[in-house]
Amino acid sequence: MSEVTFRLAYLGEDAAIVRFINRHFDMRLPLVNRPEFYHYYYAGRGGVPQFAVAEQDGQYLSAAGYVLANTSSRPDVWVSIWVAVKGHNGVGLELMNALPELTHARVLACNNIRAATCAMYRFLGWKAERMSHYYRLANLPQYRLAEPGPKVILPVTGARVLKLVPTAADLIPLGMPKTPHTPRKDLWYMMRRYFHYPHYHYDVWAAMNYGRSDAYLVTRTVTPQETGSAAVLRLVDYIGPDELLPQLGRAIDSILQQAGAEYIDCYNAGIPTRIWNAAGFVEREPGDGVIIPNYLSPPLRENTEYYYFTSEPDNFVIFRADGDQDRPNLPAEQ
Repeated sequence: MSEVTFRLAYLGEDAAIVRFINRHFDMRLPLVNRPEFYHYYYAGRGGVPQFAVAEQDGQYLSAAGYVLANTSSRPDVWVSIWVAVKGHNGVGLELMNALPELTHARVLACNNIRAATCAMYRFLGWKAERMSHYYRLANLPQYRLAEPGPKVILPVTGARVLKLVPTAADLIPLGMPKTPHTPRKDLWYMMRRYFHYPHYHYDVWAAMNYGRSDAYLVTRTVTPQETGSAAVLRLVDYIGPDELLPQLGRAIDSILQQAGAEYIDCYNAGIPTRIWNAAGFVEREPGDGVIIPNYLSPPLRENTEYYYFTSEPDNFVIFRADGDQDRPNLPAEQ
């Protein structure tokens, strides 16, 4: 029996990898079985599948799909799918450990891991934690979706305005803002993720400064038709310096009011709670009695906890829309 080989997938290997995943994962995944999702997430530039595999004697033992945050020669990478043959979880862990070198990634991360697997990633020397959940209520007499307990609406300040970016082409002259955060997202990523996504519509807002953008804030509105009662605003990404976020507090509150939404919420790790508080957001903590529903179509009146890992925690920031998250719950087959 030969040694296990760890490598990136070859051109034309897509179908074999999908068959392997379907055979060994505990459910049929829409991500690989719906053509629009597979093409969006894993059909890499030039058509080479964005997968790495562990192989022995011509047979797969493990496979991992990944998503790029930028087009640099050393990209930041989110792990998306990870599966191993039963009895070969150790090989799967070795493949995960090999991914940074295989993909030449500066940062390897994953959004929405299982809480029980955090210890495994910590074993590799990586950080694995719960994502914080922040929200800001609209000032309403009652709420149909949220259960806020004692209503807390923090004051907001800041004179900076947010301008809606209408199209992907309008991003180009605005450029990317300076930020210490990783993963580093480029214009290719922004256009692809928020203007060319196959299902959801996103609003990209720019904090303008002499024709350039100092920050981008991305929201998605869930309509009353989708929830059956009230609109909700999701803040799914922020790209910019921490200190600018509180200066956008009034602008964010204005977007919330214009949307007629019951609340705006945001899952995030990496930006300090004091920054979110200064921007007008309250942190929902486990056991505090507050319910800010995450699943809205149809609504499920309970909280959802998300966990993540990163290989490089310094300056690392993660949001709801990172990796393969913030996608509709669709069946595996069209």
